[in-house]
Order: sequence, then structure tokens, then C-alpha cells
Amino acid sequence: MEQKLKVGILGATGMVGQRFLSLLENHPWFEVTAVAASPRSAGKTYEEAVGGRWKMQTPMPEKVKNLVVMNVNEVEKVASGVDFVFSAVDMTKEEIRQIEDAYAKTETPVVSNNSAHRWTPDVPMVVPEINAEHFAVIEHQKKRLGTKRGFVAVKPNCSIQSYAPVLTAWKEYEPYEVVATTYQAISGAGKTFKDWPEMEGNIIPYIGGEEEKSEKEPLRLWGTIENGEIVPAKSPVITCQCIRVPVLNGHTAAVFVKFRKKPSKEELIAKLESFRGLPQEKGLPSAPKQFIRYLEEDNRPQVALDVDYENGMGVTVGRLREDTVYDYKFVGLSHNTVRGAAGGAILCAEALKALGYIAAK
Repeated sequence: MEQKLKVGILGATGMVGQRFLSLLENHPWFEVTAVAASPRSAGKTYEEAVGGRWKMQTPMPEKVKNLVVMNVNEVEKVASGVDFVFSAVDMTKEEIRQIEDAYAKTETPVVSNNSAHRWTPDVPMVVPEINAEHFAVIEHQKKRLGTKRGFVAVKPNCSIQSYAPVLTAWKEYEPYEVVATTYQAISGAGKTFKDWPEMEGNIIPYIGGEEEKSEKEPLRLWGTIENGEIVPAKSPVITCQCIRVPVLNGHTAAVFVKFRKKPSKEELIAKLESFRGLPQEKGLPSAPKQFIRYLEEDNRPQVALDVDYENGMGVTVGRLREDTVYDYKFVGLSHNTVRGAAGGAILCAEALKALGYIAAK
């Protein structure tokens, strides 16, 4: 059997770092050999550093409990023992850009869950089923960084996963105007109800920076590479509201769409059911067999019933119907910390390995 690639988790003690460790337990290609966090956690075992702050519903993996947490700022030291890293650090955007570039310059690929590099023109921001071809921009980024194998790749915001894949599946009908409202789980803020009791029975109609990301990031996914940079698409125009709701995991979106070429409902559903991309073609370990599933029942998708579809890596869609103002409307649901965060980054790393961008040092 091929030896597993050695992986480091930057920001390993936070909620997304914890999700990475949960999802990577028993991964067929990757093995976590280093965990890094802030200087205050460094030198402790992972179990000591996290203490009572383990936020996953599954137990802490035995293999990581006794790993000694490294100082994330000791870049050379952390990088020396791994083939690549996942980044989920909690810093300012400027600090994140600097530290991710620093790791890349040690010839260590960085697959990031953070938003800091999402608009760096030569950094690919990828949902592997939608725009795996954007990884090609890495060759231009390496020239800028002066590296042979080091680079940064990112995944997009969790809030767009419940509707951007749907609109991609319908691309040939030319959606040109979209109104979306997302109802976002508290784990998107790195919280549980224990941390955030005031969210019980409450709704907050504001999530800082989220609406701009939700409107702009899908356009970057649908963009093209020109002169070594990703140039975002200009259409469709998307307007969005983002609302925090009292749900632990799962972002739901209520979406209205206008099309230039009006399809039938049956055509739209057929496109969703058959939509696939590089992860399905290459049979990547974390890939959902069917990325998007359409549910016929009027009361679906529901967080309680559907958020874990395809181990949280799939998207469920329901309530597709014609609208009196727009052409169609639908409801989408995705798991925000699996597909929308750590799981989406792991799928990106699997795609990068399959395409030859990540290999043993």
C-alpha cells in the first residue's frame, strides 16, 4: 500500500481544526502527524490544550490526543515534518496571508479554510465539482512565490455551498439574476449552544461580511484564468441576506432565479441529479457519490433529516417551483463545517493529490 502523506493542521485547537481531525481519522491517503496552534497551546498535548473545549459530537481521535501541539509561528519547524498543511488559523487576514505564504515558501502546500487568500488573483478558490480547472493557476503562483512545490489553495465560504452548485448545474439555461437568503448555523461562528446560549430560540439578521462573500464568491468560482490570474464571471447578479438561526450544523438557502433560457422543472431536476465533477470521476475518498440530491417532499430538505447526506459532503435541494416574479425558486441545504469547511478543504487536497500538485516531500 502506498504510504500516507503526512499532514499538519494549523489552528488545530479551534472548531474547524477539530473537524479536520475528526474527518481525517482513518483517512486512506492522509495521516495527521503535526498539530499547531497559538503559543499558549504550544508544548501541551493536544488533549491538554483543548481541555473541555472539544466541540465535535464524536470523541477526540485517540491518535491525536498525545500529539504535542507546536507553535504555529515556528513555520520551518512545523513544515519540516509534513508533506502539506491544512490551515484553520484564527488571526487577522493580513497575518493569515503572511503565515500561509510563509508555509508555502518552505515548499509545503497549504490548503486553507480561511478567507484571507480568497481574492488573491493567483490563488485558486475551488469547489472541486465546480472549478477544479482553476488549480492550473498554481503554476503562476509558484513563480510569484519562487517555489517548486509550495503554494496556497483555498475553498470558498460555507454559505454558498447550498446554492452555487445548484446554479452551476443549471449553467446552460443561463441564470442571470439570483436572490438568496441563507439561514446559517451557529457552528459557522465556531460556536455550540453551550458557548452561545443566547442563540437558543433566537434569530440574528446579521453576520459580519457574509453577505458580500455570498454575492461575490460564486462569481469567482465561475471565472476564467487570464494572464495567470482568476478573473471572476460577471453573471449572474446575486443579492443576498444572511441570517443566523438556532441550528447547530447546516446552512439552508431560499433562492429565487431568473433564466435567459427558460427550462422545465423536470429538466432542472434532471440536471441536479446528474451533476458531477472531478471528485466523482476520479472516485476521491471524500467525494459524495451523488453530489446534489433532489427531494420531492414539500417539507424537505430539513436540517434534522438531511444535513448529513453523503456524510455531510452532499447538497440536498427541494421545493423547486415556478415563481410569480422570478422564473423558479428552491431551497438548498449543505453541512457548513463538513462540505462548507474542513470537508471541502480535504476534498480539495484529494483533488490536488490526484492531479499531482501534492506529493510526498
